[in-house]
Amino acid sequence: MVSIKMSKNRTILCAVSVWIAAMLAPVPLRAQSGPADRQALARFQGGSITQDELNKFSSDDLKALELQRLQFEANWQRNRHLVFEANLARLLEDKLFQAEAAKRGITKEQLLEKELQGKVKEPTEDEVKAYYEANRQRINQPLLQISSQISQYLKHESYNRFKAAFVDQLKTAYSATTSLEPLRANVETDGSPSQGPETAPVTLVEFSDFQCPYCTNLSTTLRQIMQRYGPQIRLVFRNFPLTQIHPYAEKAAEAALCAGDQGQFWQMHDLMFQSQGQLEEESLKAKAAQLKLDMDAFNACLTSGKNAGKVKQDLYAGSKLGVEGTPALFINGRFVSGAVPLTEIVKIIDEELKPLTRAAKQSGPESR
Repeated sequence: MVSIKMSKNRTILCAVSVWIAAMLAPVPLRAQSGPADRQALARFQGGSITQDELNKFSSDDLKALELQRLQFEANWQRNRHLVFEANLARLLEDKLFQAEAAKRGITKEQLLEKELQGKVKEPTEDEVKAYYEANRQRINQPLLQISSQISQYLKHESYNRFKAAFVDQLKTAYSATTSLEPLRANVETDGSPSQGPETAPVTLVEFSDFQCPYCTNLSTTLRQIMQRYGPQIRLVFRNFPLTQIHPYAEKAAEAALCAGDQGQFWQMHDLMFQSQGQLEEESLKAKAAQLKLDMDAFNACLTSGKNAGKVKQDLYAGSKLGVEGTPALFINGRFVSGAVPLTEIVKIIDEELKPLTRAAKQSGPESR
């Protein structure tokens, strides 16, 4: 993911800042009137500066500040909920360990030693080497210097896998359930390019940048998702070009929407992600010609900036939702940051489909 932060599990490269504000559709300031607005805040020979004049002059900076506030509030709500989720999981886990230990007449520490520590083995040299080769570009250090850290990491991951499996066993044994609902954002989809039925039980809304390499990875993953789930999924695309670091991204976003005006948004979407190094304006026109679009209409659309306002609306909408970088994905309103693995998205989608699965079983032939 291209972001302003460093992800816990991924090293991510790019930053997003107040540059977005310059691209946003105007956000009207609170109407102000009365003598105070006309009162001079500064005077000089032959003139003065009023509050009203200062308000207008400060408009862009105030919009940037408002954007920061919206992003902060959305992320604060999200992080607050994550704290509750994480601590509920820890509390439940600890109580299950205590209950099982008491049942066996041993301490919690003895239980964990028996069930977890005793099962974790030291990684072999081949396992360490295989991990290093798979992550060589990201690690960027010689194997001899990093092998001990890799070994410790693999051992820790093995422990966590055994622990998660054991916790699942205990949840089943003790009929453990939780009722803390995931945090969901209200993500608008009207007017945005989409594929899949509007009645699909799961809607994915992607905020993306055509010049972002991580977005290419997520695009491939989402294609697999659409193939896997078929009509159960609706995919919606919204633009979030990071123009401070991706100079061609904004015009590429417009080009995709111009192609969409002729019914070929997703075809242009695929072509641009397949060749991210060729997104200058002439290359965009060449892609349109490859798709056999009406070139007069496409060129006029791209040159005039007809869809620039739509791109700005997407940027502002994403920022209000706390999006700071790309890719960002909302699964039925549940936020997923970065180009996460297929398995992580599948897990959330399956959770969203569970109520439908239960309902289908209950209405099966045996219940009729």
